[in-house]
Amino acid sequence: MIEFRAHGKLFVAGEYAVVEPGQPSVLIALDRAITARVTEGHGAGSVHSEEYGNLPLTWTRAEDGLALDREHHPYDYVMATIDLVEKLRAELGIAPRFHDLRIESQLDDASGRKFGLGSSAAVTVATVGALDRFYGLGLSQRRRFMVALLATIRVAPRASGGDLAASTFGGWLRYSAPDREVLAGLLDERSVTSILDDDDAWAGFDVEHLPAPADLRLLVGWTGSPASTTKLVGVVRRHRDGDYAAFLDASRACVDDLTAGLRTGDADRTLAALRRARGLLQGLGASVGSQIETPRLATLCDVVEAAGGAAKPSGAGGGDCGIALIPEDSDAAGVFRAWEAHDIRHLSVAVQPEEGTTR
Repeated sequence: MIEFRAHGKLFVAGEYAVVEPGQPSVLIALDRAITARVTEGHGAGSVHSEEYGNLPLTWTRAEDGLALDREHHPYDYVMATIDLVEKLRAELGIAPRFHDLRIESQLDDASGRKFGLGSSAAVTVATVGALDRFYGLGLSQRRRFMVALLATIRVAPRASGGDLAASTFGGWLRYSAPDREVLAGLLDERSVTSILDDDDAWAGFDVEHLPAPADLRLLVGWTGSPASTTKLVGVVRRHRDGDYAAFLDASRACVDDLTAGLRTGDADRTLAALRRARGLLQGLGASVGSQIETPRLATLCDVVEAAGGAAKPSGAGGGDCGIALIPEDSDAAGVFRAWEAHDIRHLSVAVQPEEGTTR
């Protein structure tokens, strides 16, 4: 049996702007993960996951690709990944094999509700990693990310890939995306190998590890309300106007400031940048008529501010999680009690250490 783990994520800053090629963001990988386990299959391949019900999805091969039994759940990200890896395997001259893939997740609560920690990205990265080992593809860490992004844009063409980067590289990250429209067009025209080898196709993509914040403690709260990133990002894209360009400039400046604060160990600068990031999301939501910071997320953030820290919605907002940094000597227990009084759940998570080099 082959096993590969990929970790969940949270955005720290740069949400929404990061969907534009080359726009920077900061993310963290979390110590909660999705595990993909692969064993040899016979006569057909299968995918098992409690998240999608008790019955497995089965697939075989046809002349023009995979033949999928769609009676049950679509498993879109997993199947897009398997299909892309199959193409890459064939291009590399590696013999086909069937496999059984089993997926286990720590990114939901006991009842199956999602915390908004990037489960789609984690399952994609875990599947790439497991199949890389199963077939002996020899993918570097950077190429595993690239394959995961190519598979993802087949399902969600506007996905930034930031969550994939966090799942792949771990730790605190600064990330900017390539142009996914360019990549999607190339997928229709060229081999997977040639796209991976084409540096021009990945223009705008950059990822670098950052140090953890000095003298600050990370807190994460969950509002209990799910949010649709795809829907919220779509609303923002439909309402882009002159203010959007200003938002992109302000977001870049904010991320640059946060990056500088982290690199220099300047806690005050780091907290100030996080507060600016919250204000940018509030302004963006107001300008497009979308509630990025819900009342419960606002309460989450205000409680932290009152304790001397900084907080903001993480990701697209509209529900899910808020992320906070507080000085080490702040009253974290008081924050948790105040959150609990407003039905905000403290998630006991930590940052997953970085996974080797990003280069």
